[in-house]
Amino acid sequence: MNWKLILQLSLFGLVMAFATVFVVPSNVEPLLWLPIFVVCAWLIARFAPRLYFLHGLLLGVVNSVWITVVHVAFFDQYLAHHAREAAMMRSTSTPLPPRLLMACVGPVIGVVSGVLIGLLAQLAAWITRRGPRAMSRA
Repeated sequence: MNWKLILQLSLFGLVMAFATVFVVPSNVEPLLWLPIFVVCAWLIARFAPRLYFLHGLLLGVVNSVWITVVHVAFFDQYLAHHAREAAMMRSTSTPLPPRLLMACVGPVIGVVSGVLIGLLAQLAAWITRRGPRAMSRA
């Protein structure tokens, strides 16, 4: 397991955590995450020794730690820039306080995004490993 790679790639998550609090609106956020996931998947396929899916999954979890901590720490600023999320939290009939709810949902989103990164990393590894071999056989 290449923890150095995972921690370095998770810096994208740390930057996005602050960006989504202060700059990036929620409707633009997925458009920024998609290229980040693709770049991370390619870098995992390139530099991870093996277990590409697991590297991607763990990257998603580490990203969710950064994002959840920053969003909970800057909760009021986050809600001030994300009216739709604030309305969802107000309309939720859960007994949990909003910050705790955010802290509980964050890791779930991290696992889901980690599965996506892991699948992309596995696909990128398959493409990059298969490509040169297929060319040399021809």
